[in-house]
Amino acid sequence: MMNKKWWAGILAGTMAFSLLSGCGGGTKEPSGTAGEGAAEGGETVNLRLYTHGTEEAYNWSKTIQAYEDATPGVTIELVQLSEKGDSQEAMKKMDLEAASSAQMDILMFSDPAGYAQRVALGMAEPLDEYIAKDGYTVETDYKVDTHLDGKVYALPGKFNPWYVLLNKDHLEEAGLPVPTDWTWDDYADYAKQLTQGEGASKRYGTYFHGPQGGGWMEFLKLKMANQPQDADFLKADGSSNLDNPTFRETLELRVRMEKEDQSSVPYTDIISQKLNYRTQFFNQSASMITIGSWMNTEIGGTDKVPLDFQVAVAPYPKNKESDPIGLTSVSTDYVAVAAKSKHKEEAYKFVRWYTTEGQIVQGKNIPAWQQVKSEQVEGIIDTILAGTKSPEKVDKKSLVDTLVISKASAIVPPSSYQAEVYEAVNEEYEKLILGNQDIDQTLKSTQERVNKIIDSNKK
Repeated sequence: MMNKKWWAGILAGTMAFSLLSGCGGGTKEPSGTAGEGAAEGGETVNLRLYTHGTEEAYNWSKTIQAYEDATPGVTIELVQLSEKGDSQEAMKKMDLEAASSAQMDILMFSDPAGYAQRVALGMAEPLDEYIAKDGYTVETDYKVDTHLDGKVYALPGKFNPWYVLLNKDHLEEAGLPVPTDWTWDDYADYAKQLTQGEGASKRYGTYFHGPQGGGWMEFLKLKMANQPQDADFLKADGSSNLDNPTFRETLELRVRMEKEDQSSVPYTDIISQKLNYRTQFFNQSASMITIGSWMNTEIGGTDKVPLDFQVAVAPYPKNKESDPIGLTSVSTDYVAVAAKSKHKEEAYKFVRWYTTEGQIVQGKNIPAWQQVKSEQVEGIIDTILAGTKSPEKVDKKSLVDTLVISKASAIVPPSSYQAEVYEAVNEEYEKLILGNQDIDQTLKSTQERVNKIIDSNKK
């Protein structure tokens, strides 16, 4: 079967490849005295943490030191899988280690696909018993629900929700307030009012990047991503979700804004001129962009892309006024206990600490932990903005308020054929937006193609 072949390839690679040369991880000498986290007999427990995260992005030295100081008898050995923070490179190296006899205790996955795939391969330990013993639930204690097939195999670390960046100067010119609770209809109305001029110098109300080439598919899920369940093209059971009305509504919104309102940068321009969302926004060619909050480190401007206007932030729009506010696409780190660990309880204790208090200590990202207070979020944002060129030009209150209310839809476990589905959806969308077929034909063709992909992948 696929898994056996997959592992066979991993094992073959392991024989020809020594992971730890150049990984940045080395064995640490045991430190501290035996305490609550120590193994029986008072021996020091050394836990190996596998991560794609760099020191610069994750502040590991300070974070690990804080845990070791608070937990005598436990040391954390960092195994950095990519010097560049490249998550794909890191996952390949982690898979090689998993297929070997190497000690693995704590694993960090950077996306839901990587998380779900490695859970299916048996690499992560279920955490439900530990969670029940501690007396909390993931769905109430964190902003990201990490359940897969009814079980929890990881806790979420950082929290990067999608939001809307707005040119506040343009808003003031148009007499528009910074939105705090709005719908996609409101968004389209704002875009119309913010659009000015014609021709090469035209300023558009908004810019939607992608999904050229089958990437950036978030822009074809605008009205799907803010739903509590079924927020993707496929359902959790691997069947098609394209008959979900929010998919049609997303296509209708994109066509309306580009073709009728002419308030969105044309797709033909995006492809032919190879446009980028950063330059479109920071050059003030577009007044609004919907994007992920990894932009927190850039919205105050950088040496490469300076900021020459005031920036505000708004929450991801809702479909209807009655919908709950804050639901959006979210990226996070999935921090798991390795199934092969001989110190699962100690590893779990670190995972729980790291995804709660440890995120505050780390001070590099907004935590997914619900117990983080607004003032703590504000402190982290102050630190992040201080690293930009013009932090004073960012409406910090709108940024903090947006991050505090944002939360993730339920994870839809990725299927092995998800890339094929994305390619099909993208190709049919291009026919629509380039005027070669209408919405009805697009929906029909997309559904047919996706169902064929699903059928051909059934075992």
